[in-house]
Amino acid sequence: MAFDIQEELKKLPGKPGVYLMHDADDTIIYVGKAISLKNRVRQYFQTSRNKGPKIERMVTHIARFEYIVTDSELEALVLECNLIKEHRPKYNTMLKDDKAYPYIKVTVNEDFPRILFSHQMKKDKAKYFGPYTSAGAVKDTIELLRKLYDIRSCNKSLPKEIGKDRPCLYYHIHQCKAPCQGYISKEEYGEQIKKAISFLNGNYNDIIKELTGKMTEAAEEMRFEQAAEYRDLIDSVRRIGERQKITNSDGEDKDVIALAMDKEDAVAQVFFIRNGKLIGREHYYLRIGEEEQKSEVLLTFMKQFYSGTPFIPREIMISEEIAEQELMEEYLSSKRGQKVRIRVPKKGSKEKMVELAERNAQIVLDQDRERIKREEGRTVGAVKEIARWLNLPSIDRIEAYDISNISGFQSVGSMIVYEKGKPKRADYRKFKIKSVEGPNDYASMKEVLSRRFLRGIQEDSGFERLPDLIMMDGGRGQVNIALEVLEEMDLAIPVCGMVKDDKHRTRGLYFRNVEIPIDRNSEGFKLITRVQDEAHRFAIEYHRLLRSKGQVHSILDDIPGIGPTRRKELIRHFQGIDDIKAATVEELSGLPGMNKKAAEQVYTFFHAPAQEENEDSSK
Repeated sequence: MAFDIQEELKKLPGKPGVYLMHDADDTIIYVGKAISLKNRVRQYFQTSRNKGPKIERMVTHIARFEYIVTDSELEALVLECNLIKEHRPKYNTMLKDDKAYPYIKVTVNEDFPRILFSHQMKKDKAKYFGPYTSAGAVKDTIELLRKLYDIRSCNKSLPKEIGKDRPCLYYHIHQCKAPCQGYISKEEYGEQIKKAISFLNGNYNDIIKELTGKMTEAAEEMRFEQAAEYRDLIDSVRRIGERQKITNSDGEDKDVIALAMDKEDAVAQVFFIRNGKLIGREHYYLRIGEEEQKSEVLLTFMKQFYSGTPFIPREIMISEEIAEQELMEEYLSSKRGQKVRIRVPKKGSKEKMVELAERNAQIVLDQDRERIKREEGRTVGAVKEIARWLNLPSIDRIEAYDISNISGFQSVGSMIVYEKGKPKRADYRKFKIKSVEGPNDYASMKEVLSRRFLRGIQEDSGFERLPDLIMMDGGRGQVNIALEVLEEMDLAIPVCGMVKDDKHRTRGLYFRNVEIPIDRNSEGFKLITRVQDEAHRFAIEYHRLLRSKGQVHSILDDIPGIGPTRRKELIRHFQGIDDIKAATVEELSGLPGMNKKAAEQVYTFFHAPAQEENEDSSK
């Protein structure tokens, strides 16, 4: 039953809640919250309202909406934050490449906790610190903490596996107390974890004082090598926890947040102040619409940032007044368990600190503007160029396919995916060709495409999202194979072929029975070349992997007296299994390394009646 937007608008309740906008593919494209769902959602569909270009574009793509009623606006805010983080809707202002910002994870839910690198926060009762912008800094910090506090790095389930193996290398080089052997109690180990957590919260004085004492003692006892190790650890602590600037003497924990933005990009700069000192800073890129106000972007960033960070300070100093300030304070206070204040400083050292954060944000934006443009030119810009060549409204997801074999043996297929001009390796898929014998790339490709899109129609996990464009490695023939499969499955997906010249270089795109020439110096051409090369690489890599591990079972393996050398000669000389079956004993015995007895073994294997019966019974 079709979704009637006007009828459904009449049913909206005047209660707080969250609304989700879906497009024609049922993808969530926007998530918002409202004090009154009835009033807020209706505004999107009122022609008289000035909504701005971004929202107007979004409204044209809304096919349906749904909503969730909550008991309060605070509940709606929490739910909105969670849904945006989960679905990453296209038209919400988002942190760019959110998954690229890593966390430090302390597995306090374990009896003997570990300190780990994590790409995302999970609801697993562990403590998370971050997000950070430098994966290298996170890894350095984890390594330092393991050295300082003798934290285990193994994956053993303790205490279940205590005593099952000998202590590892880290015990012998004095970087682990070997809880796996019971050499340290749970309570003693827990104290070390508490110190590590204190360090992550910005408390460095105690460990520097302790290490300095040990260094002095080792030097006095002429243990100079050990003293040098302590000196290096002190340097590492100071480098990681560098105190850049004292803000005041109140010793409180604060975050300072400021924005710099232009029409397309924004940078949020966050200063972390702990015990009254600036201990670190991070910057984050945001995807914005040209009509968005600075205060709106700042509020959106704060929602996303604090929904993902485990530590919330008592005070947050920001550069702009934001709407819903009291609601945000209530939300953050509920997460912290204590009152949180949001302030826009107007004078003194606090105002100067916010101005400093704002200048830093602007510097980052200026420095990275060209880099961002170059990167978007070779990715999103290149995709737009291809869409323009093919006269398509837009392209987000591209899929390309390739077949790899050796003279028809051990055929495999590959599917690679590019989204927004970048490879999405999590969606790559491999196929072993099952129904085709011999070197028949068209038939092999038809099998791969049929299997892929059948699973797409069935909405199997990993196959449910269909592409906006299919790129075939070839011209008319390959394109027609793809169109034939799509027609059989009643799917309408654009298909183009990557046509090569005499030197096997891409010269154009074959689309809708026309070859479209393309500029070799364009970003679109470079992207097509990357897609083509990646599909080929992935197929060959899979083929080599199967061969190297002996995972592909050739029918030739079953022939008595035919070893690897003779199998290789058969594969090299004949075009496929059918040709080998059709060969005479004389033809077979004429191959290098083959004698008459071996040739008769091959011939008998394919022609003996018993073999045919065995083959029939196995079907």
